[in-house]
Amino acid sequence: MTSVLRVENLRISFRQDGQTLPAVKGVSFEVGKGETVALVGESGSGKSVTALSTVRLLGEAAQVEGSVRYDGRELIGAPDAVLRGVRGNDISFIFQEPMTSLNPLHTLQKQLEESLQLHQGLRGEAAKARIVELLDKVGIRDAAERLNDFPHQFSGGQRQRIMIAMALANQPELLIADEPTTALDVTIQAQIIDLLAELKRSEGLSMLFISHDLALVRRIADRVCVMKDGEIVEQGPAAEVFAAPQHPYTKKLLAAQPQGRARPLAPDAPVTVETRDLKVWFPIKRGFLRRVTGHIKAVNGATLSVRAGETLGIVGESGSGKTTLALAIMRLIESEGPILYMGQDISHWPARQLRRLRRDMQIVFQDPYGSLSPRMTVEQIIAEGLGVHGVEPGRDRREMVAEIMQEVGLSPEAMHRYPHEFSGGQRQRIAIARAMILRPKVVVLDEPTSALDVTVQVQIVELLRGLQEKHGLTFLFISHDLRVVRAMAHQIMVMRIGEVIEQGTTEQIFNAPVQDYTRNLLAAAFRDHDR
Repeated sequence: MTSVLRVENLRISFRQDGQTLPAVKGVSFEVGKGETVALVGESGSGKSVTALSTVRLLGEAAQVEGSVRYDGRELIGAPDAVLRGVRGNDISFIFQEPMTSLNPLHTLQKQLEESLQLHQGLRGEAAKARIVELLDKVGIRDAAERLNDFPHQFSGGQRQRIMIAMALANQPELLIADEPTTALDVTIQAQIIDLLAELKRSEGLSMLFISHDLALVRRIADRVCVMKDGEIVEQGPAAEVFAAPQHPYTKKLLAAQPQGRARPLAPDAPVTVETRDLKVWFPIKRGFLRRVTGHIKAVNGATLSVRAGETLGIVGESGSGKTTLALAIMRLIESEGPILYMGQDISHWPARQLRRLRRDMQIVFQDPYGSLSPRMTVEQIIAEGLGVHGVEPGRDRREMVAEIMQEVGLSPEAMHRYPHEFSGGQRQRIAIARAMILRPKVVVLDEPTSALDVTVQVQIVELLRGLQEKHGLTFLFISHDLRVVRAMAHQIMVMRIGEVIEQGTTEQIFNAPVQDYTRNLLAAAFRDHDR
């Protein structure tokens, strides 16, 4: 097979504070014409750094040695003019978060036109026709009517399709997709993977696919390279690597799925949280006078009951109302309908009365780095709520922080450090510690594992199970990862466009779903595995 990309003995290090830190240590692989090669491994393994080094996108602090040849041309040490001709023209990138790559101030047409003008000299109607062709190809409906829309007017899946259209604009030979589906729902993930596979066939693309999600890699890759600590520890045909992994690390990755089921509830466990026909409608205001002309029914009649020690899994695609429902239950947004906490209707409590409730109801977000102040030490972050809520005023706060850090699996010796000095999994443990130090009764977990590697996901699931069992916690667990939901939840609520379309025990939902939408969610999540 003819090689499109050949990487030999690639070594990458970074200069930091007078030190040289190795990131990639002698990596070699190749991507054949029309082939998809996957780089897999945990965060920090060197996958993305390897990909970015191919066309020298790592910045001045990086020292790159070895060989990267595209169609026989050496790119390491190549002049800038050569690299500019290759970037976006012969080799294109798709990144994990499209909103960081799309300019929020420019229309869709302007952003796609820029690349077409730069590389192909297309302008005016010719450029517009090519843009509509590209958007149609990647599945953007009514493309011609949406050219003047801005990125925020598209869903997450649509934005990723736009990024794919931009990557295809100049008919590249090699597409490098760096975690292109991590932030997407399971059904959208499946659609994007199917789209990439179809484009590979129809456009004759070669692809370097970077992911920590082995289920997705199994669907799309011809060959797999497994990376650990900057080295490739195993590589070979995807079917062989998945069927008979040789390296212990590969075996560990493949075995890293949340195991078991939620622990049985105590028969006399009291109901902690209830809602009855809960509604959250946002007004649509139009015209100069901003008159209300309708409503967005973000949550339209949700009824639930969750007991102490129980986990309710709330699943559905982006925009289904999952997070809105949880925020309404916590009285962080306005809603209509009874919200009962420990038998008391809190739906009309004033702010002063709600303040006493805040200690009992805590939340852990998807992105711990975004919810942790970079200017505060871990000790300050975890202890902040103690002063706000007057928790155990006679006790030494540092001692309390040390206790909770040990409980969530962190060393108390690290309490003086800052969030950027921790890994993603450690930062999520810090966020959990911040919530747990107040000894809450209800914890909302909003996609707490979706941004984490599979091995770290397993660790966080086990941590949450242990905390729930020890403290009798009620969890509202919001997630699009149905494998994690199956391992955590006692009961499941399926939401779609603000409506609760199905509800039942985890066994009922997974083994005998009633609604087609639920069946589609399960099919997208478990295409390659039995439920």
